[in-house]
Amino acid sequence: MLTYKKAGVDIDLADRLVDYIARKAPGIGGFAGLFPIESGAKDPLCLVASTDGVGTKLKVAFALDRHETVGIDLVAMSANDLICAGAKPLFFLDYYATGKLDLERSKRLVDGILEGCRQAEMALLGGETAEMPGFYPKGEYDLAGFAVGLVRKSQAIDGSKAIPGDILVGLPSSGLHSNGYSLVRRVFHGRQLKKRGPELLTPTRIYVKEIKRLSEGLAKKGQAILALAHITGGGIPENLPRVLPSRCRAVVTRGSWQVPELFRELQTLGRIPEAELWRTFNMGLGMLAVLRAESADLALKLLPEARLIGRLEAGKPGVRFE
Repeated sequence: MLTYKKAGVDIDLADRLVDYIARKAPGIGGFAGLFPIESGAKDPLCLVASTDGVGTKLKVAFALDRHETVGIDLVAMSANDLICAGAKPLFFLDYYATGKLDLERSKRLVDGILEGCRQAEMALLGGETAEMPGFYPKGEYDLAGFAVGLVRKSQAIDGSKAIPGDILVGLPSSGLHSNGYSLVRRVFHGRQLKKRGPELLTPTRIYVKEIKRLSEGLAKKGQAILALAHITGGGIPENLPRVLPSRCRAVVTRGSWQVPELFRELQTLGRIPEAELWRTFNMGLGMLAVLRAESADLALKLLPEARLIGRLEAGKPGVRFE
């Protein structure tokens, strides 16, 4: 029976580090951090910043020698965090480190980053390419990304206005996105990994345009997005509570959306416990929105792919499945 911890990733330990950092740096919060740039203003403009990487999904790219899409993953992980705060993405920076620079492979990487920036409606403003002989295994590299956006303080999305009775709307993922690959590579390895590689390398979906359409459409009717959760490592149980106020708990209805077969196949082949599956993967939903109940029809009209997947109830922040 496989778990994420047995695959080398300890979510509980990571949560303890996050708690420690939050105590030491109280300005950190949500999926992205806000920094006001108009001192003394009643409703200041705020820079919004986030950072992330691609993780061990890169190992699949190495195994297949396919590097065109991991740059999209890199941008997606940070851009999707920015919009959870209601920010308009502005620009992106990348950090690319390798033992020995391969020019053609590097061009493919950069093309992917540029495509991700196009999808996220942001500019690639700069970055760092570090050639570090002897530091990385031959043919391998690492990527990190840094995104900055802008939001007016009064328009920031922080979940504080959510109340019991609000609804949960989910947008489908494009697959595994960029999480859980340490566990995935324990299930699919060797020839299996190369056979399934093209599917596993499907790039992370970028939700900038969809959330912009939803926000603008609701605003025309005097409605608003109350909270947004980017479903990454930790799945719905770990990520959704991050945007809920202390008085609310999420109730998620199983079967209200179609879980892609890939997740169940991983569960069967790896003998992964059900709770572990939900705590590791996005299970087919990459972005969740909390809305007032009266916004449901309009939201589903604006985003035909979206599904009504649950509601909020009174209780401590957490997720209850029914």
